[in-house]
Amino acid sequence: MDRGGFSPRRTKPKEIDVLLTRRKVLAAGTAAGASFVMRPAFAAAPAISAELLARARAALDRHHDKIPNRDVIAVADFARPSRLPRLHLVDIGSGRINSHLVAHGRGSDPKHTGWLERFSNGFGSNATSSGAYRTDDFYVGAHGRSMRLSGLDDSNSNALDRGIVVHGAWYVSQDMATSRGVLGRSEGCFALAAGSLEEVFERLGPGHFIYADKIAAT
Repeated sequence: MDRGGFSPRRTKPKEIDVLLTRRKVLAAGTAAGASFVMRPAFAAAPAISAELLARARAALDRHHDKIPNRDVIAVADFARPSRLPRLHLVDIGSGRINSHLVAHGRGSDPKHTGWLERFSNGFGSNATSSGAYRTDDFYVGAHGRSMRLSGLDDSNSNALDRGIVVHGAWYVSQDMATSRGVLGRSEGCFALAAGSLEEVFERLGPGHFIYADKIAAT
């Protein structure tokens, strides 16, 4: 499998790294209105919405013929503020979840509150799009090593033509989240901290699945 030139050695992410049993992951998908909370001893962990995970699994099943690599998926929970880890890498076999900071588009948060207010698939919107994505090829661009994305739903069908990609950004870091309470904003891309790129690109290379959405609080 193409790892984009990365060494197979994995570094321990700064973000939350926890283990869930496969049984818990599967059970979460059927627990209406519930969420499972990962509780490592060293830090408070983010909750992952069971409803969002169930939507992601349903979308993966719906697009299975377009996703050759289904061992690891990413779920972006844009109901959470940007200061918290909300891009979750989910190992389908073991239930292991690693969570990373990720920025949303400036068009989705025009007042820069740190909360995503709206999605858009429109050209020139500078907004994040919801829906299912396939990770495509690596390339080197203005933000260094990056990864193209193809939108698989009507809500993100323009992703490739809009240049929506996964890339690193100076405005995404734990220091910024802590000191300012918000991350910077992208132009709709999944912008990550530099320290997250190696793991994300290694584990979520071409032919994998990303699902992005926002479940309203009840």
